[in-house]
Amino acid sequence: MTGRYPIPAQRHRVDEEIDRSRFITTVAYTPTVEDARAFIDQMRAEFGDATHNCWAYLVGPPGSTGQIGYSDDGEPHGTAGKPMWTVLHHSNVGDISAVVTRYFGGILLGKGGLVRAYSGGVKLALETLPLAVHRPTVDLLVVIDYASVTPVQRVLAEFGATLQQEDYGVDVTYYLRLPADQSPTLQQRLVELTNGQVLIEAGP
Repeated sequence: MTGRYPIPAQRHRVDEEIDRSRFITTVAYTPTVEDARAFIDQMRAEFGDATHNCWAYLVGPPGSTGQIGYSDDGEPHGTAGKPMWTVLHHSNVGDISAVVTRYFGGILLGKGGLVRAYSGGVKLALETLPLAVHRPTVDLLVVIDYASVTPVQRVLAEFGATLQQEDYGVDVTYYLRLPADQSPTLQQRLVELTNGQVLIEAGP
């Protein structure tokens, strides 16, 4: 279970012009590799007429290297994706993807200029990026009788618990996800609410 760390609070974009080329940097919260790839595909679709859509992503806590990716998207090797990723790697923000879209303005920037433009776009976006906090979660399986449904449902929201699935059979089974630090107190409240007539199991 990973701890708390900063993540993007929302999709964020900055736009700048460098030697007549337009650079549009978009960053987003992407907690999985699939989310990162979907975000990159969305940016490619939105800016389908751009000269380049270079990208980089880091999935996991800040500074982690287990799930990363980057691409120069046709720019000279090593001038876009890797510099962008390096900025993300040192940003102290996790679960983040960046796409820098370039509309070529007719002036060649050279390799050094490209590195500065692409890494600088990500730095500029990070300077004004609204942040949230990643909170580790746990899954709980909760089995109660029908008489306890209403009071239990009322208390779930207080603890930030989301209902992943519910089954109504002889008893009622809830599959919950909630912040890990709220789990002990919620379990205690459920026992109190049901007079001990509750089954609670921690998920994987």
